[in-house]
This record gives sequence, structure tokens and C-alpha cells, in this order.
Amino acid sequence: MITVSTDKTKLDVPFIQNFLKDIYWAAGRTIEEVQTTIDASICFGIYLNDKQIGFARVITDYVVFAYLMDVFITEEHRGKGYSSILIETMMNEPQLKDVKIWRLATSDAHFLYEKFGFTKLNHPEKMMEKIV
Repeated sequence: MITVSTDKTKLDVPFIQNFLKDIYWAAGRTIEEVQTTIDASICFGIYLNDKQIGFARVITDYVVFAYLMDVFITEEHRGKGYSSILIETMMNEPQLKDVKIWRLATSDAHFLYEKFGFTKLNHPEKMMEKIV
């Protein structure tokens, strides 16, 4: 049975950190850093028979903007539609119903996010970033 929960007490933080520490977008992130990101975000754990198999989080102001981050399903559970269940649950989260602008960054999962209305930036020339 698949369930998705925003209950942070259910999250397996060592499991999340163990996955993120080796993935390209979060390489080297410590368990303390992972906990800080969890504390500052709306988090979604996805569970198969109460065992966590994936994670995602949203940074938001609840009205204007939301940024989707750290989305993953473990390798052995990919290809079964679980990532779509996770994203759909996030998009339908009552706390996020008023958000007008959603953003994310991905190198390899455009096909997934396009199913939920994400597109390339209309005006990328207006976007800026600072990486430290």
C-alpha cells in the first residue's frame, strides 16, 4: 500500500540523507543540513507498506511562490508510478492551493514534471542566481 504524508515525524532522516549525499544536486549534504532543510520546508514522504521509499520538499510563502526540491524515489521502486503519485499529492496539498508560481530545477526528469503543467521558463533572461 502506497501512502504520502506531510508528517515530519514519520520521515526517516538518515534514509533521506543517505540518498541525497550521493546524488548530483545534493552531493555531500550532511545529516544536520538535511534536518535544517526539512525544518524549513513542507515535506512529503512516500511510503510503501509504511517503509519510506521517497521524499520531496517544497519551500514556499504559501501565496505567490513555491520551489520544489529534493524529489526522489529509491532506485528499486522507480518505474512504478510512485513519483507521479508523490508529485500529484504535492500539487493537491491544501496548504499550497493558493500558490501561483511553482518552480523547480531538473537535469533529467522533464517528462515527469511536464505531466503536471511545468514548462521551460518563458523568460529565462529575467532569472538570476547566486551560487556560493
